[in-house]
Amino acid sequence: MDIDAGDERWEVIAPSALPLDDGWLTPSAMTMDDIARVRGEFVDAARRALDAGFRIIELHMAHGYLLQTFLSPLSNRRDDEYGGSLAGRMRFPLEVAAAVRGAIGERVPLFVRISSVDGIEGGWTLDESVELAAALKDAGVDVIDCSSGGNSPKGATNASLKRGPGFQVPFAERIRAETGILTQAVGLIRDGAFAESVLREGRADLVAVGRQFLFDPFWGLHAAYEGGLDPDFEAWPQSYGWWLEKWDKGIRASQGGSG
Repeated sequence: MDIDAGDERWEVIAPSALPLDDGWLTPSAMTMDDIARVRGEFVDAARRALDAGFRIIELHMAHGYLLQTFLSPLSNRRDDEYGGSLAGRMRFPLEVAAAVRGAIGERVPLFVRISSVDGIEGGWTLDESVELAAALKDAGVDVIDCSSGGNSPKGATNASLKRGPGFQVPFAERIRAETGILTQAVGLIRDGAFAESVLREGRADLVAVGRQFLFDPFWGLHAAYEGGLDPDFEAWPQSYGWWLEKWDKGIRASQGGSG
């Protein structure tokens, strides 16, 4: 990692003083004061989000970010109550979830994104994710957003998994089945028909689409049209919809279909 490109070096903190890889900054192991301060900063950030008009809060406990580094035995080597056993490694993330829930009230949906597996030998496992999800449910979390990987210099996703359409859906399916908490499926969900099948088959309660919207900013509108939910383009911007409807009817008429 090139840290001499003129960028300001951050004061990095983590559960343990372990760099991600050779050449990465070595963080300072968090003190009890750090833990209390950062917990409060999560609460402050959630309140600012609500003040700004957001209607859902999602805590990021995945992809090598701070809360996930407490969870994974690869990055948490603490020997106090915030490390060691699964209960110890979950303690700080659960404290943050409970504190945020207490600050935002019961009516604001609270999501948590997790790395369901590290995908690295000796790392975080799906069995542990099931236990974490159950504990987060008890802490007032509404939805578990089931991603994977990231506790690696190779990137923010799980490079060790065979990647294909919906490759992370089984994580959402198992956590949902074993804990009863709502889950959100992500990962190479590229078309509306597949997303709908995940929901209809009960494999997840929500589907999130990210990169596909970068490829096609109108992905949601296309999915609605292809699924028969918006046959007349009424959901489109008015400047587009009026002529798309005429264009579509013209194509159908030329093919012998109904308008």
